[in-house]
This record gives sequence, C-alpha cells and structure tokens, in this order.
Amino acid sequence: MAAQWPEVERAEKEKRRELVLQGVDERLRQCDGRLPPALFSLSLLNYLEVSGCSELRELPADLGRLLHLQSLILCQNKLQSLPRSLERLRGLRVLDVSGNELEELPAELCELPELCTLNVSWNRLRELPPGLERCTKLAALNLARNAIRSLPAGLLSPRLSLLAAISAADNHIQELGADIRLLPALKSLDLSDNQLTEIPHELADCTKLKDINFKGNKLKDKRLEKMVNGCQTKSILEYLRAGGRGGGKGKSKPENAVKEEKKKKQRKPKRDSGGEEEEDDEPEVEDVNKMMLRVLHIAENPAALTVSVAASAKDVRPYIVCCVVRGMNLKPGNALKRFLTAQTKLHEDMCDKRTLATIATHDLQRVKGPLLYDARPPKEFTIIPLNRKEINAKELLRQLKFEAEEQRKQKKRQNVSGLHKYLHLLDGKENYPCLVDAENAVISFPPITNSDKTKIIKSTRDLLLEVTSSSSLQICKDVMDALVAKMAELNKFTLENKEEEVTSDSEADRGGDGHGHPAASPCPDAEGIRHLVLEQVRVADADGNLKVLYPSKTDLNLSSSSFAVVR
Repeated sequence: MAAQWPEVERAEKEKRRELVLQGVDERLRQCDGRLPPALFSLSLLNYLEVSGCSELRELPADLGRLLHLQSLILCQNKLQSLPRSLERLRGLRVLDVSGNELEELPAELCELPELCTLNVSWNRLRELPPGLERCTKLAALNLARNAIRSLPAGLLSPRLSLLAAISAADNHIQELGADIRLLPALKSLDLSDNQLTEIPHELADCTKLKDINFKGNKLKDKRLEKMVNGCQTKSILEYLRAGGRGGGKGKSKPENAVKEEKKKKQRKPKRDSGGEEEEDDEPEVEDVNKMMLRVLHIAENPAALTVSVAASAKDVRPYIVCCVVRGMNLKPGNALKRFLTAQTKLHEDMCDKRTLATIATHDLQRVKGPLLYDARPPKEFTIIPLNRKEINAKELLRQLKFEAEEQRKQKKRQNVSGLHKYLHLLDGKENYPCLVDAENAVISFPPITNSDKTKIIKSTRDLLLEVTSSSSLQICKDVMDALVAKMAELNKFTLENKEEEVTSDSEADRGGDGHGHPAASPCPDAEGIRHLVLEQVRVADADGNLKVLYPSKTDLNLSSSSFAVVR
C-alpha cells in the first residue's frame, strides 16, 4: 500500500490552489523516489513547490496534467531531467529548477508562451535549448553556476523585448555578442566570473541598464577592468559609448579615461642597461593593482570564538559555518546600507531565497562566546527579532503568519514580502534551529531572523558571519566565500571614495606637508587599517570533534583583481 501524503489529501479535499512539499525524503524513499500519483490530479493548482528533496531524481509525464499551474518551484532536489510534457503547462509564468543536477533542458521548454521567470542556476547545464526567444514574455533569466560556454543567439533577440534581468555568473562564457543591444528592457546583467576578454561597446545602447557585473573576467582593457572591479556602472557605459579601449576617434573620452591617461603620462619611463627608454606596459597594470586597496588577511592565530553543534540540530538544519571579520568601515555615507543590500542580494540569488542557505551577520562586540548551535521546540526559546520586542519562536511565527495573511488580503495576491516569504521553510519542523550565546540568549533563528541584540550598526568594525544550510556544508562555504569577497569589495570602494575626498581636501588646503613634500596618502580610518582580518571559527560537535574550520586552506580560492588573500 502506498504511503499516505496528508498534504496532497488536504489539498484535494479543500480544493486548494497552492501546495508546498519540502524535505519529504522519507516518504519518497517509501515510494521508490516517486511523488504520489494523486498529486497530478489536483487540477486546480496554480502554485506547486517540491523542494529540498535529495531522493527526487525525476518527474513523471503526468506533470503535464496540471494545466492551471502558474508557478512551479522544483529547487534543491536531485532532478536529472525534466519531462517533455512540460510544454502542456501553457499558463506557466514561473519555473524554478535551481540547485538540481540537470545537464540539459528539454526543447519543449521553449513552448511556454506565458513564461516570465526562469531560474536554472546551480545545475550542470552546458547549453540552453535553441528557440528560447519564443518565450516572448520572459523578463528574468538566471543561469548562474552552470557550465555554459555561450549565450545562444536567439537569447539576444528583439523578440525578448521584456527581458530585464540576466544572471549568468560562474559559467564558462567566452563572448558577449553585439546583439545585446537588441534587448531594450535590459536593466540588470551579471556575467561575473566567466571567461570574457572584452565587453562589446554595443552594451551602451541598452538605455535602461542600471546594474552590471563583469567582475572575475580577465579583460584585455585594464582601464575597463578597473571600472568593472569598482562597480562603476555609469563610468563603464560612458567608456563603452566613447569607443572603449581609450575612446574612439572624434569622440570625447569619459572623465575616468582622461584621468588614467594623465596618470600614465606622469609615469617615468624605464631605461634598459644602455640608458635607452623602454616601452612601459607594466606600470599601468601595477597601478591598477595598487588601487585595489583591500587585502584579505587570514589570521595565523584563530580567534578564541568557537561553536558547538548539538545533536538535535542534525535533523533540522545540520550545516553551519562561521567566521570573524575585523576592520570593516561602515561609517561613511551609505556604506552600511550597501552592505545590507549586498547581503539581501546574496539571499535572493546565491541562497535562492534562503532555500539553499541563510546568512546572519552580527556585531562581534555584542557576541558572548562560546556559542551553541541547537534545535529547540519553538515554545522553549525566545528571541528579540530585528526591530521587534522579545518573543518566543512559536508566537513569532504565529504573528508573522497573521501578518502574511493580512498582506495577501490588502494586496489581493499571493505574494508576500519581508520575513513572511520564508515562513514555509519551517513547515513540518518540530524543533527550530537557533544559535545561542554564553548567556543563553538566542542571537540567530535561521532562516527567519537574527537578534536585535547583535545587530550591525554604523560603528560596527568587527563582525561574526554565520551561514547555515539544510542542504550541504559546501553550499555554506560557497556562500561564505561570496560574502567575504563582497565585503572586501565594499570596503575597497569605501576606502577609495574616502581617500579621494581626503586627498582632494588635503591638496586644496595644504598642497603638501609643509616641508616641500607632497601631501601624504591619507589613512583610510583613524586606526590606519588598510586590510580586513579574517579569524577562523572552529565548529565542533558536542564531543569536541571538529566539524568545520573556516577559512581553511581550501577556502577563499578566488581569483580577483579587487583583492588578494594572504594566508
């Protein structure tokens, strides 16, 4: 007799239009890895999510019977293929198959006329099916973390007039075609960590483009690479519009290019042993490197902070990685806002809306170690959520669910925002994960919120970073790598802007040090710290056996012209 699936029975009985199945591996094992046939008789469903199932490797052709589906979320499973019957879902608007083991996509995918959002990130794809331009309503495409070598010609098509966001980071893409100009609605383009050597100047014809990321590519044009690593979207587009690689004839050069040219003229030429001048290409490269002011230094002596993992966490959310970062400067301008925005973006993209992993950042000065990573009944622990009063976990979830229902009623739609988006990640859990300090205060409640007690503020300089996951330890490490790299870039950006301001003021006011020498290069802050220091955090089980030490020698092996890792 087939195992009972109460969620499916309830959905059929109550004629529900939404169904979420998460972490149902035990039942899948009982059914030989197959979803219950009754699921595909729920003809009223317009939202179906089956996620976090390591036993789910394939879907039956019966999927095509769910003719009213508008959103199909199949993330974080072990799917190796998608059924061709997918083409029968003519009303499908959102398809998320991220975090699986797909090596190819069925051609039938291109026959979905209403498809708006396609997320195939974190798979093993080498190419996309031809004909994707037939999905004329496509607005967002996420291809990150695959093995794609090129974007198909059809993707850069005027037929995709609504395509506003393309994320193709961490692939093997070697060229971006000039046809990128044919996407009039393009606002966001992420091609970081690929194998590009050039950026086509036609990119500047995308008039709505606001956010571009080409970091981690070895561009031939070092000026352009510097702008790319400095997140200077406006400068990049101006540079490309002027012809790139130094600007075109008859065109005015962008301000950044002019500054670079002046610096190059001021450099003294090298001389060989005979006194003859040599062509000097190296100084420009060196200057680019010198401008990357942030050096990540992994401390030789790990900090005393440790984390012990209780056995109860194993069945709830078993993986945790932590790290201490010292030397962040969040005071100037909107530095804190930029840091929090970067964290949110990682949650949305790399963490796949917290389904793969969850990040928490703490003010280290407010953390009392050693720490305990535990799983407890929601009635038995309290937390002070960000910008809320102290409350026990069960009551917090009840409040958030009530708020979510009110949001739905007011907006007259199923989508919710804020913490309410993540409530379903705890469905079916008897115990909830939490990170507890030495005073028995809960400082983190993943994947929902961390505590107001350890909240990051502008004066925060030293941070405890925490990444948890129910999927794998490697995902935690990958996300931590990305978070640390982003912090280095943000700190470099802050330092560059601050030094520019100080240098300008200093030269205007003094013009030197009073002894005939130029004004000295200013320190980035009162303590003169010009690098981030990473301190290892040891995570062990209840018996003291090491589970993970981050960052280890195999972590943070990132190639970047923005920073260097000194071990």
